Amino acid sequence: MSLLANVIGFSLFGLAARMGQLGIQKRPILDNPIGHVIAMGSFGFAGYWAYHWDKRAAILLAEKRAEIAERRAKAEAAEAST
Repeated sequence: MSLLANVIGFSLFGLAARMGQLGIQKRPILDNPIGHVIAMGSFGFAGYWAYHWDKRAAILLAEKRAEIAERRAKAEAAEAST
């Protein structure tokens, strides 16, 4: 998933959450557009952060898998030599 799609998706979810919040409070949905912008911005930032966190987690998992494979190879070599 691309960064842009992630940020836009989270921003739209923030907009929906803000509209849902106003609906629960029975307030006009388009009463305060600055609140919508703040909600979309904060959720968009969360999407940006989630994207980079996912990339970093994938790198850490790949490193860990390589480390485990290396340990298994050493253990098999040690077992084969004895």
